[in-house]
Amino acid sequence: MNNTLENNAVPLRARLKQLRAEINPIDRHRGALLIRGRLFTWLATTRARLLAANRPAPQHIAAFWSMDEEPELQPLLHQWVEENGLTVSLPVVADIDAPLEFRVWTPDTEMQIGAYGIAEPQSELAPLPDLVLVPTLGYTRAGDRIGYGKGYYDRTLAAIKTQQHSCTTIGIAWSCGDLSSQAYTPAGHDVRLDAVLTDKGWAVPAPVLL
Repeated sequence: MNNTLENNAVPLRARLKQLRAEINPIDRHRGALLIRGRLFTWLATTRARLLAANRPAPQHIAAFWSMDEEPELQPLLHQWVEENGLTVSLPVVADIDAPLEFRVWTPDTEMQIGAYGIAEPQSELAPLPDLVLVPTLGYTRAGDRIGYGKGYYDRTLAAIKTQQHSCTTIGIAWSCGDLSSQAYTPAGHDVRLDAVLTDKGWAVPAPVLL
């Protein structure tokens, strides 16, 4: 696959979407399975270690409802809620210029198609998240992220920080979004991620929570 990308922000985002669309369906299915497996293992081992040390462990997870060409997270969300008793929330666009709202999701939650054609839960506001999974189109090995250009996650993560709340952020991406060979400079308002997980593994190493 040709992974040559343009530096200009708009063509770069379009090219990243093209590369993502070109992923073979078999590779897409296998890659999503690997992402879910690594993410489940990381969270399970992290929680076990922290709980054994009588330390607070991540309990509230802000995830996202994967669209067709994104790594499918839905089976893992079901497992976290039904088997592990974790609180999972999903983003809701309440105002196009405001941060996202995270609302509690369970397999029984009523869903409604939101402003951008993405299913959103019709439920109560969730607690502030301990872990945020961020849909990521492009990324650097330093944790810089290219999203879809609306700025929702940058505003949302900045708003969480202003509340003096500590949370861990993990970008979920396809490996074809790697910008390592590009002279990419993030914008001043961009919020750097703590880690990035792809179908090829941890592109930015898995967080170590203390």
